[in-house]
Amino acid sequence: MRHFGHIAPEVRQRLFHQEPCDFTADSPARLLSVALGATLYSPATRTRLADDIVKQAGNGVVSMVLCLEDSIGDEDVVAGEENLVRQFADLAGRADPALPLLFVRVRTPEQIPDLVRRLGPAVRLLSGFVFPKFTEERGIPFLEALTAAETAAGRRLFGMPVLETPELMYRESRVAALEGIARAIDKYRDRVLALRLGVTDFCSSYGLRRAPDMTAYDVQIVASVIADVVNLLGRADGSGYTVTGPVWEYFRVPQRMFKPMLRTSPFLQGQAVELRERLIEHAMDGLLREISLDHANGLLGKTCIHPSHVPAVHALSVVSHEEYGDAVDILRPGRDGGGVLRSAYTNKMNEVKPHRAWAERTMLRAEVFGVAREDVSFVDLLAAGIPG
Repeated sequence: MRHFGHIAPEVRQRLFHQEPCDFTADSPARLLSVALGATLYSPATRTRLADDIVKQAGNGVVSMVLCLEDSIGDEDVVAGEENLVRQFADLAGRADPALPLLFVRVRTPEQIPDLVRRLGPAVRLLSGFVFPKFTEERGIPFLEALTAAETAAGRRLFGMPVLETPELMYRESRVAALEGIARAIDKYRDRVLALRLGVTDFCSSYGLRRAPDMTAYDVQIVASVIADVVNLLGRADGSGYTVTGPVWEYFRVPQRMFKPMLRTSPFLQGQAVELRERLIEHAMDGLLREISLDHANGLLGKTCIHPSHVPAVHALSVVSHEEYGDAVDILRPGRDGGGVLRSAYTNKMNEVKPHRAWAERTMLRAEVFGVAREDVSFVDLLAAGIPG
């Protein structure tokens, strides 16, 4: 699979200075943690789940979470498990379907070995599990169950803890809770693919809900938690993990910020007005601002609950030609000793030592999401990435 693999090769050639790389479920964890991109959540109870997965893969989705937790009622868990097993068997019986990375969000540690056993040979399609409401005390049993299930399955399985408990919201318990989480996941570093943020649960601790024109960073009490999670668990010194952006709850909100650009994008010239209007409808101000702020605050990828969010997350993850040029200059052999360079775009200073970690992260993102051509904008990438 690859990002933007669903669009025509000739369009990719027009868009990218460096095209996104190919990867599989067996690729190195460091690459996969970045490649998650927009992780689309779906209730495990959907009766046509197998068809949905294949369809979304064809629309550019590369990671999905099939949820047995908050997205379904307590009374539907057993039916959800049974449906999940049936749908995996359906997928496994198809002729080499192109599938995203598939994860199951469970409620209890006991579900992990049970589901692996019930999936049987179809477990080869599973990339791992998502652990809800993760703390040191709650999380260790999930990680132990994952390790045992991996041995039983005979294949690598990843875990993705969700940080969403009140202990992380409350100032008096936050540092201790984060330190406990760090102790738990550090013991299983090779199995923890990424950390996910449950901002909806954070808000619920105070009876809050952000409006569609507000990002998570506008809710200061939530922004403070994100900052502390990145501070302790997202460091660039080799001790950190990929931390993914919070869910965006809204969809089908009319787009305003990029409306003029969408109407003038060269990738839309000569196309039907209906396509332009569909782009405007699918791209949303608040979501776009929040993705940009995710990146600025050290987060990469995003939890998504609607397919219309996926193209925006992926388009904004592509490395710009300017970013790529700066990163290449900073990492050029022979510059380990430091120094200051003028950007090739003559609009900024590149300081070799302080900017090195940024450049290394940028180059990994460039490998996974590609590098845009000099004259290609985010709007062009969005226009090309929305399924036809």
